[in-house]
Formats: sequence, structure tokens, C-alpha cells
Amino acid sequence: MNAQTDQSGLGARILGAITPAQFKTDTLSGLTVALALVPEAVAFAFVAQVHPLVGLYAAFIVGLITAVFGGRPGMISGATGALAVVMVSLVVNHGVEYLFATVVLMGVLQILAGVLKWGKFIRMVPHPVMLGFVNGLAIVIGLAQLTQFKVKDAAGELVWMSGAPLIIMLGLVVATMGLIWLAPKITKAIPAPLLAIVAVSLLVIGLDLDIPRVGDLATIAGGLPEFHIPMVPIDFETIKIIFPYAAILAAIGLIESLLTLNLVSEMTDTHGGASKECIAQGASNVVTGFFGGMGGCAMIGQSMINVKSGGRTRWSGISAALFLLGFILFGSQLIEQIPLAALVGVMFMVVIGTFAWKSLQIMTKIPRHDAFVIVLVTAVTVYSDLAVAVVVGVIVSALVFAWEAAKRIDVRVGTEEHGWKVYELHGPLFFGSVASFAELFSPRSDPEDVVIEFKDARVWDHSGLQAIDALATKYEEQGKKLHLRHLSPDCALLLKKAGRFVEVSVIEDPHYEVAVDYSEMFGENKAK
Repeated sequence: MNAQTDQSGLGARILGAITPAQFKTDTLSGLTVALALVPEAVAFAFVAQVHPLVGLYAAFIVGLITAVFGGRPGMISGATGALAVVMVSLVVNHGVEYLFATVVLMGVLQILAGVLKWGKFIRMVPHPVMLGFVNGLAIVIGLAQLTQFKVKDAAGELVWMSGAPLIIMLGLVVATMGLIWLAPKITKAIPAPLLAIVAVSLLVIGLDLDIPRVGDLATIAGGLPEFHIPMVPIDFETIKIIFPYAAILAAIGLIESLLTLNLVSEMTDTHGGASKECIAQGASNVVTGFFGGMGGCAMIGQSMINVKSGGRTRWSGISAALFLLGFILFGSQLIEQIPLAALVGVMFMVVIGTFAWKSLQIMTKIPRHDAFVIVLVTAVTVYSDLAVAVVVGVIVSALVFAWEAAKRIDVRVGTEEHGWKVYELHGPLFFGSVASFAELFSPRSDPEDVVIEFKDARVWDHSGLQAIDALATKYEEQGKKLHLRHLSPDCALLLKKAGRFVEVSVIEDPHYEVAVDYSEMFGENKAK
């Protein structure tokens, strides 16, 4: 009974309430994605200096598990360049077995992040950083396609194409892009990228054109991935070697996956589960490490292909993984005949569709610091890596926010009937605004009793508490009393937890719940 329930639950997760028409669309979309995955996985395996099948197995396993259990139906995961560039030094210095062990540990760290619900912190990524991430990744995808315009010379060195081969290659790329643009205007029964790949491939094979094909990269023929425990010593020295790599890979993988999840969610006007995605990514990498794969994460390029081809359910990602496995087991000879020009054309259309062109239009209309963050994140993504770019963008955005918030603190000064001077504080009191806060008060010239009104202000951190403490000390040295009024419950709790402060009086206004016209009390006297 339980087994039947589990099976029906898994079936519902995979197919849900999918209609026959959507099933067909998702299947064809998955086929398109799988065709685009082959050269990408092989290329990233070369970057990491491992066998092409290591990249292909990772694309299959990571893609399958995240498609079934991930937080965003329709998202595609696999081996990525962002991870490959980190892996290469580990492989060169310690060997591929250490890579497999690292991928397992990477997955464990990602699962831990999901269990602790750290995925929610992706909300802290500002929109300018998202725009920079999208633009930078689009440029990276585009630049990666340029390597397909290189061929080996007589000495075995890669050189740029020239003459007739270059003209033919460019013509086929443009033809592919044109077909992708034109096909939806004629029929939507078949995804435009798939139609373009098939048409250009038939043209190249029929005319026997001498241009690079998938098989020129490497053979993709192989068997089923086999269970394999990484052959590394299980000791502290091994942990010292693999942990730094695992931590970096886990961070990069989660950042790219969660940003891609947000992007796909915006495009499809749906919501995704960040913590669920973290756990799925982690589980997929643990399994991949034990089955000879190089690990992976979400792929924005293939995700865009899937979404734009109509893929919306989990079946699109599952079918892509299954098609990829079918290519490895049965269809290698056929897939190896596909011209790289067709796949390059597909990826160039992905670049055009991924780049946030509106960001160029709004550059002069948004605050200069936001425009700077967009350009900064784009540049760092291209010249360094995604994780560094996002971290840099978030830090710069946070510093700008702190600076702007610090300038917003001010005070209105008035006097109550019994002669107490009242400072009505406006704005946040935190590390960035404490200097301005201290300049708002005049302990020497103030009367014996002074009230700071916190109704429109908040104390955010220890620096704010320390600023109040320092101000109270100054009033105490002058023989005067400082009163704090209308502290919010959390601010009062901060004061209580802070320990022994210089004695200040925390009071409450009995008329706090009653609307009061403060214009007579404060008049036009505003201190800056």
C-alpha cells in the first residue's frame, strides 16, 4: 500500500496534471535541450581536464535528480563552466578521484544549506545585481561559442577558421538563428530551436559540407554510469585538500542555481522553492560524485532554451536527461553528425533572449549607483566568476544603502509644557548614522531634562546602542537627565540585552495612542 502511494506520489510529481499537448511540448523541448547539452558538457569536461563522459554523466544525473525534486519545474541543470574553472586545479594537482570526493562533499554542504534554509538569503540580492548577473552570463555564453570557430591545424594546434570554412560556418549560424526567429510565425507544433537544428543538420549532411561537427569534439558513446566510491584516503589530510574546493563549488553552484530559479520564475510568473532547490542540487551532486560525474548546477542557457521552447513541467527536464542518456547509449553516431554551427546559432539566440536589453535603456533613468552596480557585476561575471560578481554586487549595494540611509537621520526640536526639551528623531540609528546622530544634540546648552522621541526612529545595531550610551554620558557629565520615549519593543529589548548602560530613563507617553498635533510643539524648528 505504501509502495503504491509512493509511486503515485512520484508519478504526480513528474507529470502532475500535464495535458497531452503539454506532454508533447515538454518532450520536444527536452530533446532540444539535450542536443544543446552535448557540446556544452563535453566542452566543460575539457575545461576541467577530465574525460568527456565525466561531463556527460554529470549532465544526466544532475539534470534528472533536480528535474524530479528541484524547487522549480522547467529549470535545467548540468555540468557548467563556472564550476569547471574551479575544478581544473584540483584535477591537475591531485587527480580525478579527488574531484569525485570533492563533488560528494560539495553536495553534502548544499544539502546542509537547504536544511538550514539558507536559500532564502537569495532575496538579499538587489535587482541591479540580478541585471548584471543576467547580462554577464549572456556575454559569457556568447564568448564560449567563439571556441567553435577554431579548428586544428597540421600541428594539432587550435587556430581560427578562415576563408570558405569560416564563411560557411557563419552562414549556417545565421541560417539557424533566422529559422528560430521565423519558425514560430509558421508553426508552434515543434520548438523552433529543434526545428532549426534538424533543418541545418540535414542540409550539412545532405551536401556533405566540411565543417566541424559534434563528433569532432569527442565521441560521446559510452555505457551506463557505474557506482564508484572515490579512491582517496579517508583522513584529515584529504579533508584539508577537498574542503576548500567543495565550499567554493557549493557556493557557486547554489548562487547560480538560485539566481536562475528567480529568473525563470519571473519569466513564467510562478514561484520556486529556494530551500528545496538547495537540497535537490546537493543530492544530485552527492549521487554524481559516486557515479563518476563532475558535478553541476542550474544552467541558465539551457533553462532559457527550455522555457522559450514551451517547457513548463518537470517532464521537460526529465526528458532532457533521458534523451541525453539515450544519446550516450544508443545514438552517439547520429548525434555526432550534428554541425556545431546549428548549436552555436541556438546559443546565440539564447544570448539575445537572456541579455537584459532594458538595462541599457534605463541606465540614465536610475540612480547612478544602481547603474554602476549593473556594469560592475556584468564586468566581474565576465572577467572573474559568478559567485565573486554577486558577492561584490551585494556588498557595494549594501554600502550604498548604508550611506544613503545614514544621510536620512534628522531631528525636530521642541519644548514641552514643563520645560523639558524634546528631540523628535527621524530615521534609522545604526553604524552608518551614529556620527550624524551625535551632532544633533547640545548637552551643554540643553535644560536639565531632555527627551529623545523614538516614535519615528529605530535602533538597529550595537553601534546605535553605543551612540545612545555615549550621549547619555555627556548629559550625565553636565548633571542632566536623558529620557528615551517610545522605543519600539525590539529597541527596548536591545537596550536590555546590552547590559549596564549609563542610567537613562525609558518612559512612555500616556497619550501615545491619541492623535496629537505636534506642529504647535515643534513649530518650524528643525535641526539638521
